[in-house]
Amino acid sequence: VPLPQYGLYAWPGAVVLAQYLWFHRAALPGRRVLEIGAGVSLPGLVAAKCGAEVTLSDSEELPQCLENCRRSCLLNDLPHVPVIGLTWGRVSPELLSLAPVDIILGSDVFFEPKDFEDILTTVYYLMEKNPHAQFWTTYQVRSADWSIEALLCKWKLKNIHVPLQSFNAYKEHLAGSSLPGRHTIEMMIISLAKSDGT
Repeated sequence: VPLPQYGLYAWPGAVVLAQYLWFHRAALPGRRVLEIGAGVSLPGLVAAKCGAEVTLSDSEELPQCLENCRRSCLLNDLPHVPVIGLTWGRVSPELLSLAPVDIILGSDVFFEPKDFEDILTTVYYLMEKNPHAQFWTTYQVRSADWSIEALLCKWKLKNIHVPLQSFNAYKEHLAGSSLPGRHTIEMMIISLAKSDGT
């Protein structure tokens, strides 16, 4: 799949994250949610349908992905969901002026190792402004050599692994994929570490 088109597919991680949101839908009304790297926006749209106040974002350098977010909103009768350009690792007026958030969503954003620190830099910035916020993320395990553990320590973040069985997402039709091959899906919740590192 060519790089510019990453955001034009509903990747398996998005389906799994959408399942997690649906499973926890009772907790979503009124929660302020930001989806980063939204692409087709499946998790963000599910959150909006469940009553969350959602903002969708993707790279300001990928106007076709931002347009795809807007099109997804219109097709799902959510024309008032804001779509903004946020590029990971870059301080921009859009990032600085974001309203408070409770939940940051990111499905399969940990795709290219060169982007991992930029993603976590942006997440850390948002959590510094919103210390109670959590980053709910799903990703495909593509290589045992690709890890964010050292970056989590560097940015004073902690993570909790969420077993897919705990929200009925460990099923072939949810986590199976032929894009770009079959991989294990994982989910974690990332938050600020306490001053003692926990």
